[in-house]
Amino acid sequence: MLRTALALSLVTGHPFRIERIRAGREKPGLLRQHLTAVHAAAAVGRAAVKGDELGSTTLTFEPTAIEGGEYRWTVGTAGSATLVLQAVLPALIVAKTPSTLTLEGGTHNPFAPPYDFLARTFVPALRRMGASIDTTLERYGFYPAGGGCYRVSITPASALQPIALLERGEIRVQARALVAALPEGIAKRELTIVRQRLRLDRESCRVETVGSSIGPGNILLIAIEGEPVTEIVTGFGEKQVSAEQVAMRACGEARVLLDAGVPVGSHLADQLLIPMALAGGGVFRTLEPSRHTVTNASVIRQFIDVPIAFDRETDKVYRVSIGTQGRVS
Repeated sequence: MLRTALALSLVTGHPFRIERIRAGREKPGLLRQHLTAVHAAAAVGRAAVKGDELGSTTLTFEPTAIEGGEYRWTVGTAGSATLVLQAVLPALIVAKTPSTLTLEGGTHNPFAPPYDFLARTFVPALRRMGASIDTTLERYGFYPAGGGCYRVSITPASALQPIALLERGEIRVQARALVAALPEGIAKRELTIVRQRLRLDRESCRVETVGSSIGPGNILLIAIEGEPVTEIVTGFGEKQVSAEQVAMRACGEARVLLDAGVPVGSHLADQLLIPMALAGGGVFRTLEPSRHTVTNASVIRQFIDVPIAFDRETDKVYRVSIGTQGRVS
């Protein structure tokens, strides 16, 4: 809710006040990654902010004008640096001047979309809508050490265009298992399960040893490459969780997406709502909307007068329409 509100406040110029931030969590209030997002949005929007401190459960945000340029933000922990980008990217896409961003913190942790989702799934979808964005990963930042770094270059677009993502088309499935300061055997065991569960050949599976990381880490990335979208399913290595368990969880999630035959997964569905709302329209097929997606739609409606409909087509498939029905088909 906070990141969506920040992003839309910047674009629309509407101030907001949010209360009871993360009230139901074990540690309520703003954590470092949320605070970094607030400060990033404040810098981009030349905003007046109240309540921007660690642990704060109330925030007031009043933007004045979007200003592109060169920015550097550091989460300072393994908190997600990819989530920080969500708060400012929509505004910088429609800014008057180009922007270059350097973001440091967690790039691969189990509590947020990894950098690979950003680079291979979300940004390409934005490019289809007319955005000009390039990303570069400079250093991996695994949980819990963090310390990762990536760069984003944005050339503003006059306006985003509605798109339709309704058919997956022909697909290719590939898997990568990455390890940093850990035995390669972990990655090999994960890929053994992937080959068995998803019936992939060895050429479609690759082990990668990561050198550019300040701490150990392991992530399994299953890419479902469709014609309009490449979806990324992830499994994160954890202490006291076997490589086989990590792989089976990821394969289970990938299997659900493959069996449904939809081009858009649950995480991308959540991310697409804001740019499609700003474009004035869009439509896609996805799985049953998550609570995050439904909440995101509710927040968007408070800033932009745009209809968002979730229509169930089958037990597994939903059609999500943003803007005037039938504008994109």
